[in-house]
Amino acid sequence: MACVTEQNGHALLVAVNRAAEVAGLQPGLPLTDARALCPHLHTTLADPNGERAALGRLSTWCGRYTPWAALDPDSYGSGAGGVWLEVTGSTHLFGGEDAMLADLDARLSALGYTHRLGIADTPGAAWAAARFLQPLRAPVVAIPVGEIETALAPLSVAALRLTSSIVEGLFRLGLRQIGQLMERPRGPLAARFGSALINRLDQALGRRAESIEPGRPPPSYQSRLTFAEPMTHRAGIEASLERLLDALCKQLAAARVGARRVRLSGYKVDGGIAEITVGTGRAVREAVHLRRLFEQKLDDFDPGFGIDTLILAAAATDSLMPAQSSLTNDANDAEALAYLLDRLGNRLGPDHVHRLAPTPRHPPEHAQTAVPAQTVPAAPEGDGPTAPRPLQLLASPEPIEVIAPVPDRPPVMFRWRRQRHRVAAADGPERIAPEWWLEDPAELFSSHTRLRDYYRVEDTEGRRFWLFRAGLYRPDRALKWYMHGFFP
Repeated sequence: MACVTEQNGHALLVAVNRAAEVAGLQPGLPLTDARALCPHLHTTLADPNGERAALGRLSTWCGRYTPWAALDPDSYGSGAGGVWLEVTGSTHLFGGEDAMLADLDARLSALGYTHRLGIADTPGAAWAAARFLQPLRAPVVAIPVGEIETALAPLSVAALRLTSSIVEGLFRLGLRQIGQLMERPRGPLAARFGSALINRLDQALGRRAESIEPGRPPPSYQSRLTFAEPMTHRAGIEASLERLLDALCKQLAAARVGARRVRLSGYKVDGGIAEITVGTGRAVREAVHLRRLFEQKLDDFDPGFGIDTLILAAAATDSLMPAQSSLTNDANDAEALAYLLDRLGNRLGPDHVHRLAPTPRHPPEHAQTAVPAQTVPAAPEGDGPTAPRPLQLLASPEPIEVIAPVPDRPPVMFRWRRQRHRVAAADGPERIAPEWWLEDPAELFSSHTRLRDYYRVEDTEGRRFWLFRAGLYRPDRALKWYMHGFFP
């Protein structure tokens, strides 16, 4: 069987299985020649997008071995895509490099992948080993520490991840093996083929640093549990989560940081991954609070046919210094409110729980905007209003009937929603000017300008209101008054 694609009007093989290899087929062969060699060849159209998506899922699944996993699509003409795994510092979790490679080999075989694993001191050497190092039928190959030059010398120059034009140019010059490049002066090679050839050679040999960008940022703090038998029941998951939270929070406390987003990943025996994520409005490292947040989402954590590895990672963190205990209830109330917002945000979704944030606008009804409650409040820009603001504000001011001396005295009586209120005390006015940059310049200094004079008034029954008079006083025109808010 072979996968076929069309290039320049010709059907070419892009991938073949082992049976097709035995029949003498290989990627790049025209389909007509392939059918001449193998009349019973079965073909299917290549699906690059589907293959890339499958590699992406495999890269995420490899997070069970290291948080530093990255996709490596076939961009060098080797005939197969792959996945980078930076395993420095994680092999001891599996009993060493050999044990980790054996475990990865067994799991990939169980999932049905035809694969080849290569490990070396540099990414370039590992890439070359996985694709070119003999014996080619061995599923796992390794380059021992300090033997990169010896192992790479007999390999084809194509193992350096070079473009096809550079490889063809080297072949025409009779330079077919990496060892031949090592013996050649660098100046003529760089002059003829550019710096890409020298850079790739140095990266493979470890003379030049090479960084691999992971698929998603690796967490700085995580805890993991591996089970001898796959786990499917929720009680076991909850008990394991509690152990993972305790271990993670100890790491956070030692580093004096708190988690803003925590992700629980369960690696299934069938190759799938179950993940749930909780977020907090501020940095926390209390295991009890985080466990309550996870309890709301455990119903969505599907173990499938069983989970053999659980990893709890702090995907986002902030500094969190030890807090001084308070003798008053203010600090406790603030903490309780933050925890309530976290629970509501994780149950309803962070975009469905809002708080009001100040906005630099003149009209009070536009001076705040709704933002997700879990976002960190931004530092205020400039000075805010010095006069008190009501706790409750109407969505839009409502007209009222007022009896008041003019021009700048507060009302003595007003009627709102068919109810009469006699004013016992008043304070004001506080003048709020319109936003001149949005106004008609011809009306800014006329009697039609839309400024407001606000008063804080209290009626004879102790109720407190926020009223305003719209516009400037004119003897030939009745003033308009509006109700805008209420004080506690």
